[in-house]
Amino acid sequence: MEAYVKTNIQDQVATIEFFHPAHNSLPGDILSQLASSITQAGKNDEVLVIVIKSGGDRTFCAGASFTELISIADENEGEKFFMGFANVINAMRKCPKFIIGRVQGKTVGGGVGLAAAMDYCMATKYAAIKLSELNIGIGPFVVGPAVERKLGLSGMSQIAIDANSFYSPEWAKQKGLFTQVFDSTQELDEAVMAFAKNLCNYNPEAVKEMKQMFWRGTEDWDQLLNERAKISGRLVLSDFTKQKLEKYK
Repeated sequence: MEAYVKTNIQDQVATIEFFHPAHNSLPGDILSQLASSITQAGKNDEVLVIVIKSGGDRTFCAGASFTELISIADENEGEKFFMGFANVINAMRKCPKFIIGRVQGKTVGGGVGLAAAMDYCMATKYAAIKLSELNIGIGPFVVGPAVERKLGLSGMSQIAIDANSFYSPEWAKQKGLFTQVFDSTQELDEAVMAFAKNLCNYNPEAVKEMKQMFWRGTEDWDQLLNERAKISGRLVLSDFTKQKLEKYK
């Protein structure tokens, strides 16, 4: 199957689904489509709640596309690539509607950042998380603010430093990343849809004000995430990282 981002609107709920055959990794074009889809759904008066999910069964998101990371030739290209994740996070942050995350499987790197930027995120018992960036010589600079906002500095630094380890969905729930953990994808889907439909009963103006309240203190993220993208864009060109990425060719 080819990569895609698609939006389905039903009963005032917009479900945005992304997919990539390489374990739902995220190249630049998919990131751009995802950010645009979130922004458009946020502006659509027919939409009251947004659900973000990925295709497939066992991997929610494998993070950055290694194919694109390997091909980055200069700092401008590197910054542009990592700004893809920044733009998705900022689109979720600025969206005036509640965003529910549906995480059915393992989540790595940038995928953890996406889950952290959701307003309310549910998962299955298969949704272990890992911040693997340090393994290839960079770090979770762009997604770090979103992850820290949910897990706290202690939780974020723990998984960022321990870049080889997957942490259980229950650990992620205890830290506040996931609100509920289900035994199966079917149970997860039923819970997500029931919760989304319930949220449709709320005053959209109240939801908009609550979003602004919840995200208070992040007003500088346009600038902050751009600065973080520059750091990652520089580090991805280091000899250390280039040698690490050679193994993935």
